[in-house]
Amino acid sequence: MGTDQSDIGFGAFLDQPFGAKDERPGLLILADDVYLDDAETLSRAAGLRLLGAVPLDQASMRLDVQIGCDVILCFCPSPDAMVERLLVQIETLAMQNDMPVIIVAGLDTIDLAYACIRSDRTQLLCMPAHADLAAALLAAANGAQSHSVHEANRDSEGIRLQQLSEEVSRLARTLEALTLRPRHATPSFELGPRISDEPSDYIGMPALEPIGSADKNADAVEIDAAQVRDLLRARRLRDDFLPADLFADPAWDMLLDLLAARLDHERVSVSSLCIASAVPPTTALRWIRTLTEKGFVRRHADPHDGRRVFIALADHTAEAMGHWFSASRRFLCA
Repeated sequence: MGTDQSDIGFGAFLDQPFGAKDERPGLLILADDVYLDDAETLSRAAGLRLLGAVPLDQASMRLDVQIGCDVILCFCPSPDAMVERLLVQIETLAMQNDMPVIIVAGLDTIDLAYACIRSDRTQLLCMPAHADLAAALLAAANGAQSHSVHEANRDSEGIRLQQLSEEVSRLARTLEALTLRPRHATPSFELGPRISDEPSDYIGMPALEPIGSADKNADAVEIDAAQVRDLLRARRLRDDFLPADLFADPAWDMLLDLLAARLDHERVSVSSLCIASAVPPTTALRWIRTLTEKGFVRRHADPHDGRRVFIALADHTAEAMGHWFSASRRFLCA
C-alpha cells in the first residue's frame, strides 16, 4: 500500500514522489538568517534542488561532507576569520569541481571576497538588486546543467534568451515577494541605489610604494591628478541637475579614478573603485571583471594584507588615456 507524502514528516519539501529521478542541479545555501525560512521556495523558483540551508558557522563542516552539490550560494555580509576561511574553501571546491558559485558580499566584505576569488565561474555580488540575484541564480543553474546538456540547434538561442529574460523577471518577482514577508532578519542585500550613497570621503589609498609607474608617457602629455579629479567631479555634478541614470558610464569613471590614483602614486581597492563608478556595486563588479579580462586593468595583491586586492591601470591603458587628455585639451581650451 502506497504512502501519502502528507504522512512523511518532511514531505512538504518534496515536489516529486520518493525515489523519482530529479534532474535539477543541487543548490547549497550558506547564510545566517537570510532567506533560510524561504530557501525551498527560492530554490524551486530558480529551478534548483535544495540540498540544504546552513548557517555560516556550520558551513565549513557541511562542505566537507556534502555530496552532489552543483551550485553554492553564500551570503557573507560581515568579515571575520571564519568567513575568510570559508570563502577560500568554497573557491577551492569551485576550482576542483568546476562548480558555479555565487557570493553575496556586503560593503565590509567586498574586498575580502574579491581577493579570495580564483574560479572563473564564481559570481561576486554586492548588495544586489532582486534582478541581479535572480540573473545570477539562473546563470548558475544553466551553467551547472550545461555540463551534461548542450544546445543542439543554434536557431534556438534567441528563443532561449527570451526565456531567460522571462525567467529572470519571474524569479525577481519571487525574491521581492520573499523580502516583503515579515521575518526575523532583514536580507543583507537590502540596499540603497548606489554604493556611492554610503558615507565616504575616499580619494585614494596612500601607497607604501607605487603600483606601476606614473610613466613618462603619461607625464609627457602634462596631465596631473588634480585635472583628472576635476573631470570626475564635473561628471558627478551633472547628477545635481539631471537624472544620473542618463549618464551612467562606470567603466570610464573607474578608469579616470585609476588614472588619478596612478598619477598620485595611490593604491585603489575594489570597494573604493566601486564607489568611483557611481553605479550599484554589483554592476561595478561586472565592469571591473570585464576591464580585467580585457587587460585594461590589473589585479595586485596587497603585500601586507592577503585579504585585499588592489586594482591598477595597465601601462598601455594609462598611455592611451594620457593621449586622450592631450587630444581633447585642444577642444576644451579652445
